Amino acid sequence: MKRVYITTALTCLVLLAAFHGMFRLMNLTGGRDHLKIGFLYDNDESTPYTYNFSLAKDDLEKKYGEKVEIVTCSNVLDDEMEEPLRELAEGGCDIMFFSGYSDLVIKLAPEYPDIQFCQTSYMDMYGQTVPENYHTFKGEAYQARYVSGIAAGMKIEQMIEEGTLTEDQALVGFVAAFPTSEVISGYTAFVLGVRSIVPTAKMQVSYTGTWSSYAHEIGSARQLIKNGCVVITQHTDTIGPAIACEEVSGTKEVYYIGWGQSMSEVAPGTSLITARIDWEPYVLSAVEAVMENRPIESVVAGKIHGTDVSAGFEKGWVEMIDQNQHTLAPGSIEAMDSAIERFTRGEVDFVFKGDYTGTDPDDPSRTCDLRNGYIENENTSYPLFDYILDDVVTVLE
Repeated sequence: MKRVYITTALTCLVLLAAFHGMFRLMNLTGGRDHLKIGFLYDNDESTPYTYNFSLAKDDLEKKYGEKVEIVTCSNVLDDEMEEPLRELAEGGCDIMFFSGYSDLVIKLAPEYPDIQFCQTSYMDMYGQTVPENYHTFKGEAYQARYVSGIAAGMKIEQMIEEGTLTEDQALVGFVAAFPTSEVISGYTAFVLGVRSIVPTAKMQVSYTGTWSSYAHEIGSARQLIKNGCVVITQHTDTIGPAIACEEVSGTKEVYYIGWGQSMSEVAPGTSLITARIDWEPYVLSAVEAVMENRPIESVVAGKIHGTDVSAGFEKGWVEMIDQNQHTLAPGSIEAMDSAIERFTRGEVDFVFKGDYTGTDPDDPSRTCDLRNGYIENENTSYPLFDYILDDVVTVLE
């Protein structure tokens, strides 16, 4: 009889060990059934950039429902971030997402090792040592900028063929916030997309000195239109440039290309198409990783550079939306799709390439030659191309 008790006891111990191992594995791979998630924005959802970023939050709510509790802080300036960041961290957040560029995130992350801090990249992270719980990410915007340039080029080509514009009048305008490499890379890719269709096209750039100012942005766009620019786009945060294009509709032939958010409602007569970064693939994957107690970079699909990740059309991190069939030139969709197909196949070396030279605006002795090409986002999610193309791009004073 004792043998039966001993055997039964041993069997129970084996089963308990098995169940313990199974539950431990479940906990390691998918043990969390609820997360608290923080979002901290530098503006609010009335601006295109923040609105576009907030769509990822909406996707989280749709996917996880009551499994997630989401807390949002808006209109937080970079130098005022510490207090709301600590409130989110000490309020029980498991993972936090930041759309701003403050270096306080990377500085404070080590104080909260159990929280994952995910920030849109704002500097070159290649080779840098960062806290294990600090992550950066960004869609490869140059790809979408180049494709939107194709749409602009197709429209300009149509205007030339119709006789409303001459080749030497092929001028596009760019309303820019600051002369950072992120901004310069974006507008360079845009004008190279334009020139892939109209080789004589040139570009004027007007800096506003702020990321978000309706007055400055609409003023810059109006000046570019006055200077003869026939297509306007932007790397700023308000609808000002779109309004500037729409207000001359009917008196001048000027078109607008959006960035981040559809502008068809505010510029129905002039909007061509919108390019955007889609933040959803990263945000959803990062939350899934934390849910499953796995490293974020083991779940996110993209180019992994340590704890920094980027991707383009091939992973759905950038896309074209808001196609206006009433204003797009014939053949535009096919031309854009052809370039997008090249990107999805992994071809990325054709954008920053051609018989071009560029000059560093801060150091004229530093130049580049694009005959051999340049590959953006090769080692970091933050764009690094920071040269002004000679005889192609003019920066207004």
